[in-house]
Amino acid sequence: MTQDKVVAAPHGLAPAQIALGLGGLFIGTGEFAAMGLLPGMAQSAGVSIPQAGNFISAYALGVVIGAPALAIATSRMEKRNLLLLLAAIVLVGNLASAVTPGFLGIAAARFVAGLPHGAYYGTASIVAAAMVPPSQRAQAIGRVMLGLAAANLFGVPLTTWLGQSFGWQSAFALVAVGGALLFIMLRPLIPVIEADEDASPRRELSAFTRPQIWLTLAVATIGFGGMFAAYSYITPTLVQEAGVAVGTVPLFLAAWGLGMIVGNMAGGWLADRALIPSIFGIIVWNIVFLALFFLAAPNPILAGASLFMIGIGFALVPALQARLMDVARQAQSLAAAMNHSAFNLSNAIGAWTGGLAIAGGYGWPSTGLVGAALAAGGLAIMTVSALLMRRAAPSQETKYEASRHLPHDEPARRSARRRSVEPVDGPLVGRSGCRI
Repeated sequence: MTQDKVVAAPHGLAPAQIALGLGGLFIGTGEFAAMGLLPGMAQSAGVSIPQAGNFISAYALGVVIGAPALAIATSRMEKRNLLLLLAAIVLVGNLASAVTPGFLGIAAARFVAGLPHGAYYGTASIVAAAMVPPSQRAQAIGRVMLGLAAANLFGVPLTTWLGQSFGWQSAFALVAVGGALLFIMLRPLIPVIEADEDASPRRELSAFTRPQIWLTLAVATIGFGGMFAAYSYITPTLVQEAGVAVGTVPLFLAAWGLGMIVGNMAGGWLADRALIPSIFGIIVWNIVFLALFFLAAPNPILAGASLFMIGIGFALVPALQARLMDVARQAQSLAAAMNHSAFNLSNAIGAWTGGLAIAGGYGWPSTGLVGAALAAGGLAIMTVSALLMRRAAPSQETKYEASRHLPHDEPARRSARRRSVEPVDGPLVGRSGCRI
């Protein structure tokens, strides 16, 4: 769904953006909380910490499956009502996580909790972009993702403290309360945004015939996996390698979260000005600081500084979201949701590969080297994407990306001049039915 006209929020732009960002905060807290609670969850389930990493993978699998399934099934649904539905699933999934016992039960509950994740961030990104001019789109998306970043600064340290003080179940119960609050906030603050009249599952699926969509998703899947390779095991790494007291782990998680907030704000700003160079620069940043984490992990001060710098690499999220919305063109809903499937598949890949390194006896800091290798893979894929884009003849895809920098009413003026002609993937057809 592309919007030339800016949609006004019922009570102003700021309250609407805050509501969308708080949704990101609640959902992000639910996602990342498990990473700070793995030791307690492992003990309750009677498994090792690397095996408990499967709880993280179960959530990520829920995102991977839920994002496309919900995006396709709800392609004709009004966006505010869709957000309300997703908030209800957040409530149910996290409440189940808090009360369901046993390894399989916890894994199943985490899977359900992950189902609305990608669809929420994708839909919220579309809604946020519809409320601002195209030239400010990446920054608007960044404000939605700011909630996800804030989850690591505020939500995860809080849930880690709750888990250590009152049991890990209390952390997911708090996230369930957040889902209920989100449901209450969305209806009065978010504008009604109807789906396009010609929206359909077939049109959404048509986007995935474009190689650039798959390459962008691959960058997110592989390149961002490096961050999760290190972060998935951050609590045992800090405690067993750096000698950090368990009670101070939330402070280190807050450093990570602060870095994510800085990166999120910088990523949106940079992406609105130079999208492709920004993506390359952010990936290189991730490679460097993930590799340095391998050396810094034994020292508490250096480990904390490294976590802050790695957190800044979160700038990749709004940049890749804007990139995917560019190349998706008319299939925005599925593409935007699938981006978060890719990010959470990277979560699963990062947790899995990091666990393999630990189980192989390479030590907790080795997750930094694993992460750097994954980020380097993302850099290679992005290089292929850029080369293909450079070799391609000028196309509607590049014209659409350039339109983000026009005054917000300029696309509408051009559309009015064209009147009967709209961009399509095939030959252009006027009202008379003649090919143009």
